[in-house]
Amino acid sequence: MRYIALTFAAMALGACTVDSPPPSQDPPKQVAAPPKLSQAQAARNFSSVVRRVEPVAEAQCRARAPNLNCDFKIVVDDRKGLPPNAFQTLDRSGRPIIGFTLALIADARNADELAFVMGHETAHHIEMHLARQRQSAQGGALVGGLIAAGLGLNVDTGAQIGGTVGARAYSKDNELEADALGTVITARAGYNPVRGAQFFTRIPDPGDRFLGTHPPNAARIETVRRVASQL
Repeated sequence: MRYIALTFAAMALGACTVDSPPPSQDPPKQVAAPPKLSQAQAARNFSSVVRRVEPVAEAQCRARAPNLNCDFKIVVDDRKGLPPNAFQTLDRSGRPIIGFTLALIADARNADELAFVMGHETAHHIEMHLARQRQSAQGGALVGGLIAAGLGLNVDTGAQIGGTVGARAYSKDNELEADALGTVITARAGYNPVRGAQFFTRIPDPGDRFLGTHPPNAARIETVRRVASQL
């Protein structure tokens, strides 16, 4: 079942935001990008992508994770001023939510980019990254609290730091894993994932930062190309 909501104000448990580069890092190279689409064309592209990608993502979900709720709900957060962003979360019943801000829809230069972003976000759910992130955070908090107690430090602070480290321990791997499966979903929906991944050439490169949440853009593009070449 597919459903597009015009307003979505719930807090996302997982988001693929873009990390800004640290001040000491050289600014990303400017890449010539296709012109932006009209608002009407961007809306048409988004509607078409939802119709084509969601059923493929649902089929992949049922095949790879039959115990999951695979009834994706696609929503648009239409609050003004939000940056380009997409996210995956769950509602109270466990139904997977895939959200887009209006800025991301407007910034996509073609339907392939929107399709790849949607495939990537649905892959996060199929690979159960939210659950893995929570487990990693809980384990990190426990270890951090024990270390703090052993050193005579504040246990709550140690647990908080440990939880943060634990939550980010697998973030980069999760992103690359979602890129790989997202490539499959995008291609099977009839879009070009390599062309869609060109979205990464227009965003700041987070680099290989310690405790960063996203891998370098080059690694993500290479993952897409590798998987696409095998399809």
